[in-house]
Amino acid sequence: MTDVIHLLPDSVANQIAAGEVIQRPASVIKELVENAVDAGAQTIHVLVVDAGRTSIQVIDDGCGMSETDARLAFERHATSKILQADDLFSLQTMGFRGEALPSIAAVAQVELRTRRAADEVGTSLLISASRVENQEPCSCSPGTSITVSNLFFNVPARRKFLKTNATELNNILTAFERIVLVYPSVNFTLHSNSQELMNLRAGSLLQRITDVYGRRYAQDLLPIQVETALCKVTGFVAKPETARKKGAPECFFVNGRFMKHPYFHKAVQQAYERLVPAGSHVPYFIYFEVSPADIDVNIHPTKTEIKFENEQYIWQLLMAAVKDAIGQFCEVPQLDFDTEGRPEIPTYAPTQSDSARFATPSSLDHHNPQYNPFSSSKRKTAPASGWEQLYADLPRQTSTEQPAPSLFDNDSTLAPLGGSQDLASVASEKSPVHYQYKGCYIMTAVKSGLMIIDQYRADVRIRYEQYLAQLQMRAADTQQVLFPEVVQFAPSEIPFLEQILPRMSAIGFELTDLGQGSYAVNGIPAGIEGLDYVQLLHNLVDETLHHHSDSAEQQAQAIALSMARQTAVPQGQVLSNEEMENLVNELFSCSNVNYTPDGRSILAILPQHDIEKLLDK
Repeated sequence: MTDVIHLLPDSVANQIAAGEVIQRPASVIKELVENAVDAGAQTIHVLVVDAGRTSIQVIDDGCGMSETDARLAFERHATSKILQADDLFSLQTMGFRGEALPSIAAVAQVELRTRRAADEVGTSLLISASRVENQEPCSCSPGTSITVSNLFFNVPARRKFLKTNATELNNILTAFERIVLVYPSVNFTLHSNSQELMNLRAGSLLQRITDVYGRRYAQDLLPIQVETALCKVTGFVAKPETARKKGAPECFFVNGRFMKHPYFHKAVQQAYERLVPAGSHVPYFIYFEVSPADIDVNIHPTKTEIKFENEQYIWQLLMAAVKDAIGQFCEVPQLDFDTEGRPEIPTYAPTQSDSARFATPSSLDHHNPQYNPFSSSKRKTAPASGWEQLYADLPRQTSTEQPAPSLFDNDSTLAPLGGSQDLASVASEKSPVHYQYKGCYIMTAVKSGLMIIDQYRADVRIRYEQYLAQLQMRAADTQQVLFPEVVQFAPSEIPFLEQILPRMSAIGFELTDLGQGSYAVNGIPAGIEGLDYVQLLHNLVDETLHHHSDSAEQQAQAIALSMARQTAVPQGQVLSNEEMENLVNELFSCSNVNYTPDGRSILAILPQHDIEKLLDK
């Protein structure tokens, strides 16, 4: 019987390793740029074509490589970062495994041009699918230039699962941002299809953050800095008012390396507890400096998961640092005790009844304890006062108007609701009189009981379908602004913004490109004149960008939902009965009256027998 175990060829082993290290074009850029940083480069240029599908080029002015090093760099487990296993606990570089370049060369065509400053000529190396095709001297500038072409050309299954160019470019921008935020002293540029997306000059950390995410962050970031014997924590956290549902940048870095750490993220969230709405996220950029011996970065191929020896201690230190920044730099309203001579303003007393709270002393002395405002059978008239005797001899006029049905009237004339009848038919049976509870819920009587509607969610559903129809028909009304405002977008948002600009025009926005990520807002959708449309635009782009959708239809749905959420009637808004009636009628004309577009319940019905059971004694 023959043996069945055999060694895999190096090319196959490299392709298997590439499956873990090189997942998409963004992974290639991450590895190559990190190598350039480790080489001591002060200027790094990244150029991509077709979001990395066609080519990726990284040019740096680092130390360069000799002819032997250039050839050896593409061998598996060849590295200049470590010599023995103990060096893993004293790492000062981004890379250390020696897997990146061999993995890239296994699934792409690679051209390397490199030269050391002391050498007169450089080295040119061509590799395709782990096979060296050519190596010769060349003339080039000091540093290294690596061009990766036709990624996954020999692995069709991997290439087939790449997303659209817009999605892959977004992943490239995310990976690029995570690196440039660690090295503000290094110059970076990023070009896509010969178009410059980012041009970041060396400067301070705050300047680098504003260059990447836009100038609006300059006034909203609070510095944090705390240093102990075990750990040093620095960086910036944002003010509570900048919280948003999605799209907030949340970045942890340890010893110059980006990491994901849900446990530390919980510490930041807990520091903002009761300061931001539930489910909201606040931007932060937090940097840890710890001894390399106290962490382990060799637990995942992407090196984004890191273990800490003193995790609990750092968690408490982090939360205390964030709380201190919020308490020290956020403005807190001062108490004013100088009230002499000021008029007394009545305050809300939740323990008192409405009648007692607003009654005058005289009316409290003459009240009728037998009065029942909900009694429909025997209504007692109040005793006639003196002024009523003046009109006692005049003939009484009979009104032909029918009184509006009461919310609590059991003798309602509404049609019965069948057991299999659709919920939309309730619209024809509801009472025209509504009651608003705490500015959040609309309550109305129906034949089967009491219907409770969340006014915000109902308006979200209504506006969502309106905006979606406008996007499909491209027939929105635009309100021209008298003084156009300039809105600044982050470089990472510009490619996606250009992609959705036609859809934003379809719902009523008129934007003029001023260059460098600046746009003039000349027109806004009709009906949002009272809103902060600059912040609305930022939220719209953030939420749609992080929706991660390649379909044009899904992007339109994301835009409509974001607009609906931001323009809907807010919680706590007092509505008149006419406004509530219009809102309910528009809700029941929607295609789905039960749920919001993101699946939240809009209404519920409290059955009549449940009400009677609650009141049964």
